[in-house]
Amino acid sequence: YTFEVLSDRIEWTICYGQLEVRLGVQLTPNDTAELWSIRIANTGDCEQTLSIYPYFPLGYQSWMNQSADYCYNTQGIIAKKVTPYQKLEDYWKNRNLKELSFLISETEPDAWCANANQFEGWGGLTNPDGVAAQQLNNAPALYDVPVASLQFDVSLTAGEAYNQRFIFGAARDTDEIQQLRRQHLSKSGFNQALQKTASYLNQVEPSVHIQTEDTAFDQFINLWLPRQVFYHGDVDRLTTDPQTRNYLQDGMGMIFLDSAKAREKIIRTLSQQHQDGRLPDGILLNEAAELKYINTVPHSDHCVWLPICLHTYICETGDVSILDIAIPFADNPTPTRVFEHLEQAMQWLKNNMDERGLSLIHQGDWCDPMNMVGHQGKGVSAWLSMATSYAWQRWADICDAIMQQSHANRWNHHADVLNKNIIQFFWHDKWFARGITDEGRTFGIKQDLQGSIYLNPQSWAMLAGVVDTYEADALIAEVEQHLGTPYGLEMLGPPYTEMVEDIGRLTQKFPGTAENGSVYNHAAAFYAFALYQQGKSEQGYAALARMLVTPKDALQREQLPVFIPNYYRGAMRQHPSHAGRSSQLFNTGTVAWFYRCIVEGLFGVSGTFDGLEFNPQLPNAWSNAKVVRRFRGARFNIQYKRRVTFQQLSVYVDGQLLDDNVFKHTIAGKEYQVDIHIPQETT
Repeated sequence: YTFEVLSDRIEWTICYGQLEVRLGVQLTPNDTAELWSIRIANTGDCEQTLSIYPYFPLGYQSWMNQSADYCYNTQGIIAKKVTPYQKLEDYWKNRNLKELSFLISETEPDAWCANANQFEGWGGLTNPDGVAAQQLNNAPALYDVPVASLQFDVSLTAGEAYNQRFIFGAARDTDEIQQLRRQHLSKSGFNQALQKTASYLNQVEPSVHIQTEDTAFDQFINLWLPRQVFYHGDVDRLTTDPQTRNYLQDGMGMIFLDSAKAREKIIRTLSQQHQDGRLPDGILLNEAAELKYINTVPHSDHCVWLPICLHTYICETGDVSILDIAIPFADNPTPTRVFEHLEQAMQWLKNNMDERGLSLIHQGDWCDPMNMVGHQGKGVSAWLSMATSYAWQRWADICDAIMQQSHANRWNHHADVLNKNIIQFFWHDKWFARGITDEGRTFGIKQDLQGSIYLNPQSWAMLAGVVDTYEADALIAEVEQHLGTPYGLEMLGPPYTEMVEDIGRLTQKFPGTAENGSVYNHAAAFYAFALYQQGKSEQGYAALARMLVTPKDALQREQLPVFIPNYYRGAMRQHPSHAGRSSQLFNTGTVAWFYRCIVEGLFGVSGTFDGLEFNPQLPNAWSNAKVVRRFRGARFNIQYKRRVTFQQLSVYVDGQLLDDNVFKHTIAGKEYQVDIHIPQETT
């Protein structure tokens, strides 16, 4: 038995007796359809007679209307449902849903069953009555739970193979199903779909292609990581109203793959900004979209992501012209420069403070289930205060780069004052608290029996410059002692075991899951990025590596090494047997920051306002590495060498030594050869 996750499809191969079965599934770029294939080969010397039963549960349990039947025109089972609704206006929304599910085959089956109860019978899925019988009973589902099950009777002579192809998907009507049959349901159709999928997946070029002494790491960084970053930036997590923080951070990741799409995301976000600087909780992607679920709850952090994303965009592309684009506010039709939009956003953060000069949290910041700390309008967030300081500093950097010195000075001053307030009110003994509630209780401190230390404040204290290098070392030691696990850094510890009403629904989640003490990879990526900003190369790489599945821990994590999940189970000290188990949740803000850590931290090839800066932070165990870095239309072929004979970090571009390790004259279309000499550190 083998299971293979390939770059464009998934395949299973099962050898049983004298049969070899190969099952595969692939997708198309634009259709709501899965293309399945099966190949059964007789590897023995005798004839084999068998029946094949493709079976797809559909799961309908609609109280309004559900059914399924065989359609001879399409050669497959078509199931129909009506999405339940009460409000009249919902009918018009539902009318265009794809409410037909179907399974069609390339050749006509010998029998079929569309009724879940009759297919399973008393045997259930382990020994279905339909399979135990000589033939499926051709039973429809008439307001019963539907399934799609077909039967093919096959005889194979020695060495003979049988091939069958299927499409499983959703459609609005039978005409759409027939169109999918004509387009895809053949050997050539499947091959053409593979080519289109490959073209879709390869439409962007990642900023880096690496070659190190760790081939598994290379495979992940070169293939799977940019694939996940691209998914987030291209389809917006398959929603029409992505959370603003997600939309901007996913856009930040796209800067390294397709900067034009990242630019569009920044502009779309600003077009929905209010004139007072406030950003909505979600970004509407089309006219019919509306804010739903979590986006109807007021959160306080969205404005901080604007300058962080914009700073990354300008440093990577050099495109300062974006600041002069005129965009109306959502509540004022007068076109206003992006520069003023950012000024308003920074001012909103300034206004969103209490009398102590700390950031109000309202019903959540980045941690959206922390919904009861400040719902009365008085609670404050240490993390948001730090993130606000960091955002002001990044905006000040942009202002400084475009010669707006008075603006740069003002926001840097506000950041300095805020940092002093953070130290005064949030520093407790050995680490920073998480916040202060409406009632004035400081939490996330050593005296708390649960939730005594949170990861994010420690990470962002380093990013915002609240701590110096010496204090950072002590802070890192505390984080590793209290939150470190073999699977990454826990988001908080110890996890909560019951509701804490002045913190919120975070504390109702099972200990070690989601925001309640899991290894929440988004927060871990912040931490890794902060470590690299502090020059902690070994700790930074260790933080990244612990987020990745390896052959040694794949069984414990229960995940394939082809993506970074939203979180792994935490509560390592409370529930060690479950620790490290993957959430399997593909949507995560982790990957944009992870990619930045790779580009700007690990390999140290960072875009700046002046050009491309070289500041590698490879782990000491690496003696050699190669990177192809694409930057502002040029290609840099970089070779890293670590030797005991090298006295200092030296960077040569086309044989010329750089004085300050920044290459300032990139010409689009040109190829550069870069040699980086790294001295070997001694222990």
